[in-house]
Amino acid sequence: MEKIRIVLADDHTVVRQGFRSLLQQDKSIDVVGEAENGQDAVLVVKKTLPDVVLLDISMPILNGVQATRQIRKFNPKIKILVLSMYKDEEYVREVFHAGAAGYILKQTTGSDLIRAIKEVNRGNAYLSPSIAKYLVSDYREIVKGGKSSRKQTGLTPRELEVLQLIAEGNSNKKIAEQLFISIKTVETHRQKIMDVLKIHDVAGLTRYAIAKRIIEAK
Repeated sequence: MEKIRIVLADDHTVVRQGFRSLLQQDKSIDVVGEAENGQDAVLVVKKTLPDVVLLDISMPILNGVQATRQIRKFNPKIKILVLSMYKDEEYVREVFHAGAAGYILKQTTGSDLIRAIKEVNRGNAYLSPSIAKYLVSDYREIVKGGKSSRKQTGLTPRELEVLQLIAEGNSNKKIAEQLFISIKTVETHRQKIMDVLKIHDVAGLTRYAIAKRIIEAK
């Protein structure tokens, strides 16, 4: 029986070490690579061609949603399992829209994590039970005629990428290099982001990105 090849991506070294130690206890799993940010995760995946990628949703340069989108574009057969501390419906929806196969909470047990990996490797979707319960409750409110307690940002996936890089302190030139687009296009995205959010300074955009958990507070 072939082992399930895994790439771990989390910007905290201790967290990656903990997951590696946990997964190595299961003889059916082989950790073949690690990455500390979303951009490196994409590169490691292209180099190692794993079966499953375990991605933290909050990473620098490219967050888990953006990295998922790029990995799926590179090879849609690779399964993505996103790790998060948050239950927010908006994040769950974005993760699955980007092409992830599963979404689990970081505080999940080791046995649940291994179960999630094996499920997505089989081609099934996986949600932490507590998230599934939360989403069902929210869906019932919508069916009853109420409104979901979560709101959309109103930004496109590309605009969210640009917003993250702005909030991380990158210049227009650096953002253009990271995303392989022109500086003019970055400026257009920046203006659209400010118009949609009605926030017209970098400090305000940074506060918004932290509040929406697009980046982590330093």
